[in-house]
Amino acid sequence: MVTLARWRRCRACAFCWIALCIQWPQLRAEMRIAQGEALKAAVRKPAPRYNPVARDLRVEGEVEVEVAVSETGDVERVKILSGNALLTGEVVRTVKEWRFTPFLSGGKPAVAVTQLKFTFKL
Repeated sequence: MVTLARWRRCRACAFCWIALCIQWPQLRAEMRIAQGEALKAAVRKPAPRYNPVARDLRVEGEVEVEVAVSETGDVERVKILSGNALLTGEVVRTVKEWRFTPFLSGGKPAVAVTQLKFTFKL
């Protein structure tokens, strides 16, 4: 990935300029939000259901995901950080349905990233 700092070092490099232009939308600043604050800002947060196969196999545990929230409060992406594969799929599907009050940075809506934990216990 070409960074702005690298491009500044080699301004004459057309390759770096083109790569920077292509990546520019991905380089926007993301705020880090604590889990508690993110849960307070969630206006729609359906709980993930227990996977029937995981229930039959009596699988328990925690699933941790990283969630990126857009400027409009929609979930942009969900990345699995840890958890049993039988439990993670349902968490990802459900979290994509969540909606948040937009997070503000400098008075303007901004992209926010948070980590969420879900515990599955029978």
